[in-house]
Amino acid sequence: MDTPAIRVEGFTKRYGKRVAADGLSLTVQAGEIYGLVGADGAGKSSLMKAVAGVLAFDAGTVEVFGTRVDSERSAEQVKRRIGFLPQGLGLNLYPDLSIEENVDFFGRLRGVPAAELLERKRQLLEMTRLDSFRARPMRQLSGGMKQKLGLVCTLIHEPDLVILDEPTTGVDPVSRRDFWAILGKLLEEKGVTALVSTAYLDEADRFHRVSLFHEGKVMGEGTPAELVATVPGTLALFRAEPQAEALPRLKAAFPQTEAMGAWLRVFAEGLDAPRAREAVDKALAGIPPTDWFAREPELEDVFVAMLRQRGAKLESAFPADSRVPAASTDLAIEARGLTRLFGDFRAADAVSFSVPQGEIFGLLGANGAGKTTVIKMLTGILKPSSGEGRVAGADMRSAGLAIKERIGYMSQAFSLYHDLSVIENIRLYAGIYGLDGRQAQRRSDWVIGMAGLAGFENDAAGRLPMGLRQRLALGCALVHEPRVLFLDEPTSGVDPIGRRMFWDILFHLSRREGVAILVTTHYMSEAEHCDHLALMYAGRVVADASPEAMKAEVSAESGQLLELRVDRPVPAQAALRAAGFASATLHGRAVHLLSRDAAGDLARLPGKLAEAGITVQSATLRPLSMEDVFVQRITALEAADRKAS
Repeated sequence: MDTPAIRVEGFTKRYGKRVAADGLSLTVQAGEIYGLVGADGAGKSSLMKAVAGVLAFDAGTVEVFGTRVDSERSAEQVKRRIGFLPQGLGLNLYPDLSIEENVDFFGRLRGVPAAELLERKRQLLEMTRLDSFRARPMRQLSGGMKQKLGLVCTLIHEPDLVILDEPTTGVDPVSRRDFWAILGKLLEEKGVTALVSTAYLDEADRFHRVSLFHEGKVMGEGTPAELVATVPGTLALFRAEPQAEALPRLKAAFPQTEAMGAWLRVFAEGLDAPRAREAVDKALAGIPPTDWFAREPELEDVFVAMLRQRGAKLESAFPADSRVPAASTDLAIEARGLTRLFGDFRAADAVSFSVPQGEIFGLLGANGAGKTTVIKMLTGILKPSSGEGRVAGADMRSAGLAIKERIGYMSQAFSLYHDLSVIENIRLYAGIYGLDGRQAQRRSDWVIGMAGLAGFENDAAGRLPMGLRQRLALGCALVHEPRVLFLDEPTSGVDPIGRRMFWDILFHLSRREGVAILVTTHYMSEAEHCDHLALMYAGRVVADASPEAMKAEVSAESGQLLELRVDRPVPAQAALRAAGFASATLHGRAVHLLSRDAAGDLARLPGKLAEAGITVQSATLRPLSMEDVFVQRITALEAADRKAS
């Protein structure tokens, strides 16, 4: 049998008293894309740095291409065959150098001959669509462009193994798909092996095999299909009104229940579709479910089920009372023609939308689309160049302090003082918002209960697990009982249970307390939780509708989504695009495409691909996701801009 690209046995790494990796074992075969999937702090980065030969460890063995990496000398032997992209946007790049200068630097550093460097640079920059930006300094690139440049610099010496640590975190969905398409093509053509980590469970389908990481341990390993099969059950999607009453009834019977906009999403573990329907009807106790869909669970459902089997809780911090406040027609947020110029650059261009009290409103867009600029204008942090806005009844141009007193704001970069304890952070924010002693105590008790922080009151905020830290930040933003809440990328890096509990809190705040919530997110699955969405592109709002309406519009324009599982994905994608399916994208061993004649193409395409020597293992219809909508809309706008220029 061929020597594996990577073999790890009993890998253990400690940082002081904290065990980051606890007896990890895995084997990666040459030529495969192997995924390490888990939240921040799960142990992925420690293992990847050890494999790359840049981190010492406490116990176990790490072998790369048959060489045991246990000394500086052995590490240097394997580094020549490795490309390593560390976690963080552009952290392996030089901000003052241009795209071309960065590539040239890494090529010379890796000893690539001048003629080969010229040709490889041309191919990689064309493939990543960075060719026309060669002279642009790295510091002026969007997050997606930085990651694509980082990949180019990692691959410029044609390594046998690439190690990519969360390469798509903080990157918009279009750039994520570009990234995966580039990587898949290069690995197919060059026979390269890839070890890739991600916190996005929806990316697991792109890997040949996966290890699920949690708190320094591997909970499961295998192909995505094998892992899904380990926890049988049915995923049900339906509506039930009133939703705020239906949700707690369902949660009592099915711990893995979520509200997703107007829909309810239930994982009925261990039940087939008919039995799942019976159990849901019984749990709803007289509230009739409508628009029922049942299908196989997704890997995130399985991951959460595994965590629950190990004792993790999905308990709501709020009582399951039956009181549902009357829907409000008052507008909590109004943006009318908001524009912000930075020199000649329009960061926000005549942005208009409105958010009623009690609604969860999602602001979506690629890196640099203008989302954070809009939030900063509405919260009074940044003055608009033109336009008007009202927040919680106050004019954003003149109210100033009044707006700050009426809103909660959880920023993308900073919300907590990490050296202060949990209770000290809460009391600090209570003081900033002018709460007296009795009010501060009452709200501190509320935040501790809401965020599940009992027992952690005296722990430093910086030492909390990511999920708890984010819920503490949310609690601090809510300590003064605002009617409007702004959340900028609030769950980046949070584990699946932490994200679900976070959204459970947001649902309660909107439905039972009438708080209006404006949220930005790069998790397209989270966009499904929103009641309404505004999609931004180049500073403008280009779509404004509910998630269901956006999906229906894309489906009417471009067709239904087909999934073809094939033996040779990269040639299959090329053949499908040549046949006129420009939307064909890679998803691990599958290709997704939009079809205006779904039934006909499901019957016709397997034979068409067989003519090209490609075997179709399965061909099925899949529901459109918000990621599909986002990518379709943004790529169409990008194409129109290129044509116009």
